[in-house]
Amino acid sequence: MQKRKLSHLILALTMAAAAMPAHALTQDELVAKLRAAGYAQVTDVKSTAEGTTAKAMKNGKPVRLVIDSSGQVKERD
Repeated sequence: MQKRKLSHLILALTMAAAAMPAHALTQDELVAKLRAAGYAQVTDVKSTAEGTTAKAMKNGKPVRLVIDSSGQVKERD
């Protein structure tokens, strides 16, 4: 009986951990990630319904970025 309760607890904890979102980046970590990807002058970092947004420069041109919960960076017009 004790083993069964323990196995249920382990299963529940495993499922809960899988359902938890990945570690969210701090603003400094996000800016460092964007700079490493070739973006400069990263500004106006905000959390929005579509993800984290930011403004930056790439290849001398202004870009608007959306970073989703998995860390994927997308350029938007």
